[in-house]
Amino acid sequence: MHVRFREVDPFNCWVWLRFSEIPGQGERNYVDGIFDSWYVIGRLGGFNAENLQVHEEAEDLSFMSYDNDDASSAMPALMHNMGQLEYHEEWARCWLDLGTSDGIALDVLINALKQLNSDVVKLDQLLIGGVNEDWPVEDHPDSVFPNMN
Repeated sequence: MHVRFREVDPFNCWVWLRFSEIPGQGERNYVDGIFDSWYVIGRLGGFNAENLQVHEEAEDLSFMSYDNDDASSAMPALMHNMGQLEYHEEWARCWLDLGTSDGIALDVLINALKQLNSDVVKLDQLLIGGVNEDWPVEDHPDSVFPNMN
């Protein structure tokens, strides 16, 4: 799976997946599940790079001292909204308002899709941002900041 970033507006972002062949309903269910789960974690503030205490601790987590005050003082990093995944032939796309969630959100999505590519369904490409000329987009009805072009 080749990952490529195009112009990214975090409040009005399209994510595009190109499958090696048209996905069946089973493959679509896996992809839908990944995006739905990822969105719930983001909506609850799970992608907050300001509070990665366990990650920063590194190897030995036994008896780690977790700083609850530090965790409470971190600025919220909330994903705002996600549209329904849409499928057209070998393509899928999803509109996102990433809100104030941090870039780690996209890292987690990429990692999950890479594993899906290895285990379940072959993905040729993951495009983050931009639009495909052969599948035009209109402003998403949930977009707080519609495209001003």
